[in-house]
Parts: sequence; structure tokens; C-alpha cells
Amino acid sequence: MSNYQIVDSLTEEVQANRKPEHELAPLFLNRWSPRAFSGRPVSEEDLNTLLEAAHWAPSSYNDQPWRFIVAKTEEQLRVFHGFLTDFNRTWASSAPVLVVIASDKLRENGDPNGAHAFDSGTAWGYLALQATLKGLSTHAIGGFDRQAAREALQIPDNYELHAVIAIGYQGDKNELPEAVRLREVPNGRKPLNEVVFEGKAGS
Repeated sequence: MSNYQIVDSLTEEVQANRKPEHELAPLFLNRWSPRAFSGRPVSEEDLNTLLEAAHWAPSSYNDQPWRFIVAKTEEQLRVFHGFLTDFNRTWASSAPVLVVIASDKLRENGDPNGAHAFDSGTAWGYLALQATLKGLSTHAIGGFDRQAAREALQIPDNYELHAVIAIGYQGDKNELPEAVRLREVPNGRKPLNEVVFEGKAGS
């Protein structure tokens, strides 16, 4: 039996905080980035499903420049915690899985790949949506010491480090530090007419 969530309606917290201007699948609104994670472990099967989804993202020339470095044991997670900023460590240390997303800046022939970051961002989006279908939460973290992560994880110089992804089941926001707890709601978006322009760029 499939353990996918039925994403045909909005959660209560999303209904209270997100108002789209046009109709779209609830999946896209229900995906948000909480900081409260429970101690419930993520199964190997579910984690692999998320990574499989990310790996099927489109990429320029099908180069698939993304790389995922996964931490799921206590020893591995301690290493990852070591290069997070202090603020992010206060909440991300509760996530049972952390993943560094990096991408190869070069194509197989050695030429620069100008699309590597764009493509890897798409892979992260696929992972995040697949997580929502599995009833899991994700949060992309930009606040980490990239050089320390590169050294700790032995990542070659031709790879750019983009984010650390926290993965797990949403936890109780009341267990977060107060400053973090106040931000624990699905956020909104700018009006569509502020980001979409027809014919030419707006001012």
C-alpha cells in the first residue's frame, strides 16, 4: 500500500496564511519550510524516494550536475552540525536527515556549465515536493560555512555548495526557541504582478 499523502486540500495552517491569486494544486501551497522537526526517523525507502525524485529533474544537456551528500547517522550529523551557523544549529539539529546539495561547475568535456546552479535548484524543488507527498517536511539552509563543509566532506573545488537541506517530520513549534517559534508559519508571496511582466521587464 502506498504511503503517499492525499494532497487534495490545504492544511489548516496553510489556509490561514497563504492566499493564491489563481487556482493551483494544493501540493504547491502545502509545501513550506518549517523549522520544528520531530525525532521520528525517516525510513531509508522514503529518503531514497526523495533523492530519486530530485535526480529526475531536468538539466542542461542532461548533465545532471547535482550531487547529494547525506547525513543520517549520529556521527554524520555531528559533522554537518559543525558547519551550520549557530542560529540554524538551534533548530536543524533536530532534523533526522541533513543533505548538502552541490553541483559540478564543469561539463564532462571540461567546459564551464553555466546552468549547474539553475539545474540543481530545480532538483531541490523536486525533492521538496516529493517530500510533501510523503508527509515529510524540508527546509533549505543557506547559512553554513561552505569552506568548512567542503573540507569536512572532502568536496572537490570544481563543485559549488548551495544549501544544506533539513528533512524530517514536522514537530511541535513550542519546542523551538522563542525567536524561531514566532516565524513558524507558512509565509506568503508577493503579488504576481510584481514578478511577472509581459513583453518587457517592468521597472
